[in-house]
Amino acid sequence: MDNKIRVFATCDIGEAIDLLRKRGYEVEVYPRPEAPPKSLIIDKVGSGIDGLITTLRDPIDAEVFEAGKGTLKVVAQIAVGFDNINRADANRYKIPFTHTADVLTEATAEFAFFMMGALARKMWTAEHLTRDNQWGYWHPYLPFLGDEVTGKTLAVIGTGRIGLAMIKKSVGFDMNVLCYDPAYENQAFVRTIQEVNELRHSRGLSKEKVSIRYVPFEEALDGADFVSVHVPLLRAEDSATPTYHLFNEKTLRLMRPTAYLINTSRGPVVDEKALARALRENWIAGAALDVYEKEPLPSDSPLRDPAIADRCRLFPHFASAARITRLSTDPDKGMAGRCAQGLIDVLEGNYGGDVAQMPYVVNKEAFK
Repeated sequence: MDNKIRVFATCDIGEAIDLLRKRGYEVEVYPRPEAPPKSLIIDKVGSGIDGLITTLRDPIDAEVFEAGKGTLKVVAQIAVGFDNINRADANRYKIPFTHTADVLTEATAEFAFFMMGALARKMWTAEHLTRDNQWGYWHPYLPFLGDEVTGKTLAVIGTGRIGLAMIKKSVGFDMNVLCYDPAYENQAFVRTIQEVNELRHSRGLSKEKVSIRYVPFEEALDGADFVSVHVPLLRAEDSATPTYHLFNEKTLRLMRPTAYLINTSRGPVVDEKALARALRENWIAGAALDVYEKEPLPSDSPLRDPAIADRCRLFPHFASAARITRLSTDPDKGMAGRCAQGLIDVLEGNYGGDVAQMPYVVNKEAFK
């Protein structure tokens, strides 16, 4: 038909593209793995497309919305975060944008937990001993030792969906948990975890009693063996409780010299120059990062310093990179499915055409 719905995707999102085509959509996909140049996005939007599928790599602002004025109806982001989308501009042009919250909760928390274990047990360093033919003997403590996770204290900074999932996974490792969240304390969840901890101890599954509680930020940093970060990126102009550079020279110095930092939230939450210095000067024992202030991680990043390579694990924004989580077409299971459904809801006028009622739309305030 002549009036097909037209969509441009800045990346391939798998079988969800076929799902859209089966509904009669005309979908063009940028074929390369890296992000398309912004000029190309503007050209495609200016050509009269109805929907735009984006990633965190794509800058979407007034320039893009102006190009699509009168034709662009929705931006569907395949990510939970939307730092790349200018919300004020989207509202001004009355363009709803969607995201894929919830479906990557467990995968991200799982990966954060694995990052913590790999960092603490020095798995990367230990494997290099073997691969580089440096493993010539067995000794009780030479050439190095790692740290156990079991029985240690975990500080969870930000107790939203992913933070709570991280806490849930820590239960099986008999970890004490210090929680911090500036916006909301989920005391009901904490009570439930404490009940589970007490049951495990009473039935002999745990030798030691463990605890969980909310504490001030400084107390969480001071008391933890591991600090796992799960806060949104909030800047001072946007929030009374900003998280931009929440981890900086001052706050990193509050951590124990034996403690480890794990970040799967947003890159700018951590001041990378301060973190590199903290690792070089041994303020903390190590760090594992999956997100960065600039992505991909620049070749001249201080985090690439060979002097800290043994205690700094770097991953390529990989926490949600599991098969079902990334590519399932089921909107209750996969980011691709939820991205496609968010697009469909707007373009096909689901929920009676009321954008404010559509579950995956972020900027509902512009349509109330």
